[in-house]
Amino acid sequence: MDTLKNFNDAIDYIEAHLTDEISMERASRLAGCSEHHFKRMFSFLAGIGVAEYVRKRRLSLAANDLFEQESKVIDVAVKYGYESADAFTRAFHAMHGVLPSEVKQHGRSVIAYPKLSFYLSIRGGTEMKVRLIEKEAFKVVGYMRRIPIQFEGINPEIAKIYARLNEKNIALLKAMSNVEPNGIISASTNFSEGRMSESGELDHFIGVLTTEAPVEDFDALEVAAGMWAVFEVVGPFPETLQATWGRIYAEWFPSSDYESIAGPEIVWHESKDTSNPNYRSEIWIPVKKTTTI
Repeated sequence: MDTLKNFNDAIDYIEAHLTDEISMERASRLAGCSEHHFKRMFSFLAGIGVAEYVRKRRLSLAANDLFEQESKVIDVAVKYGYESADAFTRAFHAMHGVLPSEVKQHGRSVIAYPKLSFYLSIRGGTEMKVRLIEKEAFKVVGYMRRIPIQFEGINPEIAKIYARLNEKNIALLKAMSNVEPNGIISASTNFSEGRMSESGELDHFIGVLTTEAPVEDFDALEVAAGMWAVFEVVGPFPETLQATWGRIYAEWFPSSDYESIAGPEIVWHESKDTSNPNYRSEIWIPVKKTTTI
């Protein structure tokens, strides 16, 4: 499967429909994968969510129309999918820093956001240790909090979840842990659109995987049976872990016969001693065999 060619076909489809309705289902079919996987892969490969990409492309073309043509603001707004001139003006100013009516004024500049294309970048071979595991249905049980996405450093909202863990409930959770990976894990799910721009949110769990019913005041997430891709991460924490996330979507998925599916992305850590230069973690991602759509 030529993943990059398929994704470029999807980009061509999006580009051809910037002035009318874009079907993410159609774009996903052209990309050769499910809509869920298309959006996740797009975010990691492009560094921006597909909806945000479409918005910026439309506003970039709108600026060209206003500069090159004698177009009314309302006509351009409608052309690019805005229901009112006010909504278009707010979005236009947020991106370009000028009002639509100011585009032709001397010295005014706008943001050019060109069409995206995907290509293969050869960076030198670095092995990735991955195994595929079939799992029965289970639950993620622990404490959950809706948190903002943060790429680097300690996320203070995750620290608040850990603050709820004491010796008593850690012992309760560990006693429930009967599904691999065993012990305390973190799990992220229900990502919002702004995953790659740090403007989004996700549900973050700290807990264990179990087939038992939750006790105490723990939160619980039901996870269906299915296949998981498990990636071993060894190296300085958290840099190696963060780099591996990117490599999974930029390198492993495009060259594999699998795609991600909806479900929690789980991280297991070997110990609490993150100072070890060979610190070991595992990333668990729910996947399915890719089928031609």
